[in-house]
Amino acid sequence: MQQHSSRRHATSILIAAAVTILLGVSASTFAEGGLPGFEVGQEAEIEGLPRVVQELVAPPFLPQHDQVAKGGAKIVEVTLDVVEKEMEIAPGVFVQAMTFNGTNPGPIIVVHEGDYVELTLRNPKSNTMPHNIDFHASTGAMGGGALTLVGPGQQVKLRWKATKTGTFIYHCAPGGAMIPYHVVAGMNGAVLVLPRDGLTDAEGEPVRYDGAYYIGEQDFYIPKDGEGNFKRYGNPTAALNDSLEAMKTLVPTHITFNGRVGGLTGDHAMKASVGESVLFIHSQANRDSRVHIIGGHGDLVWHGGSFSDAPDTNRETWPVFGGEAAAALYTFRQPGIYAYVNHNLIEAVLLGAVGHISVDGQWNNDLMEQVAAPHPIE
Repeated sequence: MQQHSSRRHATSILIAAAVTILLGVSASTFAEGGLPGFEVGQEAEIEGLPRVVQELVAPPFLPQHDQVAKGGAKIVEVTLDVVEKEMEIAPGVFVQAMTFNGTNPGPIIVVHEGDYVELTLRNPKSNTMPHNIDFHASTGAMGGGALTLVGPGQQVKLRWKATKTGTFIYHCAPGGAMIPYHVVAGMNGAVLVLPRDGLTDAEGEPVRYDGAYYIGEQDFYIPKDGEGNFKRYGNPTAALNDSLEAMKTLVPTHITFNGRVGGLTGDHAMKASVGESVLFIHSQANRDSRVHIIGGHGDLVWHGGSFSDAPDTNRETWPVFGGEAAAALYTFRQPGIYAYVNHNLIEAVLLGAVGHISVDGQWNNDLMEQVAAPHPIE
């Protein structure tokens, strides 16, 4: 009992410290409603809006959604559970991960411009740390981070309006050194805010996708012991100090797509067919990346995921800056295995930032043909 009491006391101290860092106010000043210390000048315009519950799914998949909005604005209800757990990110390599809904990245939320996202964030009492959530798609209060800090055994509800279209990161940001620690321990995800009339190409003409995938790129910094072996810990608190020291090197030991080296290869490869247009949403919550489909292209690329701007066309590689998500659309023209990589090839091949797209269909010799098989030089 004394051990549990001590842990609760330590958690309370962490929460109070995080609140002070985030807002400069005491935790005791919190109340339901707007940001503490400020008068509410406008109430939420939600009267009469329909409510829908969005069933979130594990990446790389997206929840069921309409590409073109049906009807007016809605309140989209979602629930995220904080799951602290050990994850094996490569054979024999373990991390004390902190996640949303148990996956890295967390599930992608899909809404339309003008919709409201009403989130219930739950932090089970079995967890060891306080957590919150910062939505880059939202406006004010540290992206909601200042209004969602919950200790183990607590839950909170936040509603925000999707005023900008695009692809956006969300991540935990409880304050101070805990911000990078929680982010690189896997606690991040994405939001897709579609235009109400759907996506458009560079000329403003409507475009649709036949399928969509969400790829979350994650840099991990696993501490090593004196003999160079990767260390293993019992919980995130035990791993904290060593992990912070490893993070200060700015040199990741592993870079994964969807939580594991090889996590999007083999039986877990993304799938498509010749003639299908696929939307790829790629997030990196901490480091810059550059996406390339080996054997393919970005027919349309929304830089920074901004659907309000005309997309770039015919890109071979496109950037994803740290702390953002980007979107690209490609129509597959040949069958086979395509490598989906971070085109820092050291990070792709040696550290793990590579996935596969398995495409079925008929081969087109007009696009590519092996005219002569390998044979001795004449």
